[in-house]
Amino acid sequence: MKANDLTQIKQYNFQITDSKKTRNYTLKQFFNYSQSITLKSKQNRKIRYLKYLSKILGKAILSMSVKNNEIQIFVNPVYIKNFLYFLKYHFKTKLNQVMDITAVDYPLRKNRFEIVYNLLSISNNLRFTIKTSISSTSAISSVTSLYCSASWFEREIWDMFGIFFFDHPDCRRILTDYGFKGHPLRKDFPLSGYVEVRYDDSEKRVVTEPVELAQEFRFFDFSSQGSLPHQDRSSTTN
Repeated sequence: MKANDLTQIKQYNFQITDSKKTRNYTLKQFFNYSQSITLKSKQNRKIRYLKYLSKILGKAILSMSVKNNEIQIFVNPVYIKNFLYFLKYHFKTKLNQVMDITAVDYPLRKNRFEIVYNLLSISNNLRFTIKTSISSTSAISSVTSLYCSASWFEREIWDMFGIFFFDHPDCRRILTDYGFKGHPLRKDFPLSGYVEVRYDDSEKRVVTEPVELAQEFRFFDFSSQGSLPHQDRSSTTN
């Protein structure tokens, strides 16, 4: 194995104490030996960003990391809107563009759905990945009042995963047809769907009918599901 292929890991441990309790944080920094000094200095700058955020918003943060020169923060869903508000308007971040909002379905987890926000600051040359997770019966606050473009992203997530965003001005389906049953990107959604759509020549219109074929059974390799960054592996399998 060449030296350029090796990965070096630096770990930073620090504590933040407030009036209620002391919180311990661990930041892990990953980089290749072949990376330049400039890249290392950029990562050190991002480490400082995270330490600064943990002092101010430590109550909302569940975990933080810098990996492959990208900042990732896992946030308590209760504080997600306030957290993004801070990142957008604070002069040290100015993350005033949301590039994408998406979701991932982990059926085995208690908080089944992970929601991912990709934010960008051109003026500060920063990209943050903010993650949070909720259960299948929970809703999460919409951020359309902060980012107008979030409206369509959140509608897509509602349509594909069934995650409801409260305070959204128009939370309805955007990709599937009217009256569509289910949410196609859920892992338990049947591969053939619940109905089939076809054009009926006798009626001169498109009709929907129950699927005549047997539903395919989907096997899940649950052993491949990783635990959340702030959770023990065993806690996700109970």
